[in-house]
Amino acid sequence: MSTRADREKLELLQGTLDLLILRTLIFGPRHGQGIARAIQETSDEELLVEHGALYPALQRLEERGWISAKWGTSLNNRKARFYTLTAAGHKQLGKETAKWTRLAKAIGRILGSEPAGG
Repeated sequence: MSTRADREKLELLQGTLDLLILRTLIFGPRHGQGIARAIQETSDEELLVEHGALYPALQRLEERGWISAKWGTSLNNRKARFYTLTAAGHKQLGKETAKWTRLAKAIGRILGSEPAGG
């Protein structure tokens, strides 16, 4: 019997992190560590977002105008940047979600098909 610890870690596909960040921010402002923790918890600990990937993604999303950031104080009384989904980000979230849903369905059809000639 396989346990969660025995399973191979999943790696995020290119572009997935942006979608996951936008989706996480739909529930309200969060600082970077809060975003990473929410993704990890929501995925049942399957997805671990490395800081080396998270902060460049947050910067990229901010440059595109999909999120905004402002300084604040975290629950543990530390200075942190809190990120918020913008109207443009909300619109982009809809587009990205539709694309990933189509992709997942297409891959599901391929993986669920029977081998030819079998």
